[in-house]
Amino acid sequence: MILYSTKHQSKPASLEKAVLKGLAEDGGLYMPEKIPQLTANFFENISKLSFQEIAFIVSKALIGEDIGDNDLKKIINQAIDFDAPLVKLEDKIYSLELFHGPTLAFKDFGARFMSRLMGHFLKEKNQQTLILAATSGDTGSAVAHGFFQVPNIKVAILYPSGKVSHLQEQQMTTMGGNITAFEVNGSFDDCQAMVKAAFMDQTLHKLNLSSANSINISRLIPQTFYYFYAYAQLQKQGVRKAPIFSVPSGNFGNLTAGVIAHKMGLPVSKFIAATNANDTFPIFMRTGNYQPKPSVKTIANAMDVGAPSNFARLLDIFGSKEEMEKMIWSQSFSDQEITACIKKVRSEDGYTLDPHGAVAYLGIKAYNQDDTASILLETAHPAKFLDVEIPERLAKYAKLEKKSIKIGNSIQDLKKALI
Repeated sequence: MILYSTKHQSKPASLEKAVLKGLAEDGGLYMPEKIPQLTANFFENISKLSFQEIAFIVSKALIGEDIGDNDLKKIINQAIDFDAPLVKLEDKIYSLELFHGPTLAFKDFGARFMSRLMGHFLKEKNQQTLILAATSGDTGSAVAHGFFQVPNIKVAILYPSGKVSHLQEQQMTTMGGNITAFEVNGSFDDCQAMVKAAFMDQTLHKLNLSSANSINISRLIPQTFYYFYAYAQLQKQGVRKAPIFSVPSGNFGNLTAGVIAHKMGLPVSKFIAATNANDTFPIFMRTGNYQPKPSVKTIANAMDVGAPSNFARLLDIFGSKEEMEKMIWSQSFSDQEITACIKKVRSEDGYTLDPHGAVAYLGIKAYNQDDTASILLETAHPAKFLDVEIPERLAKYAKLEKKSIKIGNSIQDLKKALI
């Protein structure tokens, strides 16, 4: 795979370089020069394939030139060792449950795949690297667990103090070992800006920095897998028409992965980019004016992003708002609407959505295409946010000692902490 920068000022890069560096030299995000097309035979037989078989075929099409079949199968089987079931909520509305991994959030797919892919490249190079990751919630815990005790890798996680749930914080601050958590006096956007600034800082290059945020292309590759798997499960249920995917969107990596899957041939009627009160993208889709702004705190905290990084990738794929509108529809929803939605779905369907899944459900209802099957991405277990029974594998973190390093919200603060 050859990749280019969305700023088009850097030389093309190999997959290995893009994965280990994270961000291009010009500050742009890496994208594949060519998105491969999967065969008609693959889609005709997709309902007969397991999740791991689908993941292997998709990843082989994308990166098979860079990794041998045996190594790729090993990475897939180690990383994607849990299910993503499609659950019917009501007529033509389904929930794709992406929280069955070790940290009960969809970020497990990206973090586990990325850690093993990086480990594969670093083993061959006999090199060490430092992963920098900014998180608004679930990325931190998934990265901490995905990279825990992976040889040749240390991890520094930046999270906004007081702006993640207690269990999310516990999951990323109690690991120890090669994982260090930095509690930043600021917002997620501050954390993300600090990470990006670190990559551009020449004095930090000696640390061999890499990223585990969705700015890293290796996060998006495994996130394409479950879009194909959702379609396969629909096929098993006899639903033939291309579905709508409603994606709760913050940094827009999840949506970008879905768009890449569609470009590979996955039948999709529409993507709904559903956001919380952080409405930078919906405003752009209405007005054509893209104006990043400070994020605001909401109950769907993993989406509290005012300057979504992956907007650059979406704009690069589509070229214009007019082309985006052919495949993407977007709307934002308030905390009050999210809370009311959770209560309504629990009462009427007997199903508990987490706040992010509720945003996606609201998106489906607002778009209102009753004749098309709609799939919402349920990205985290509701116990992370709501007063429901907590699974033991999550509850155990509440009993552990939090260990974090408090820092300010500037690149100077981060440099001092890292060095």
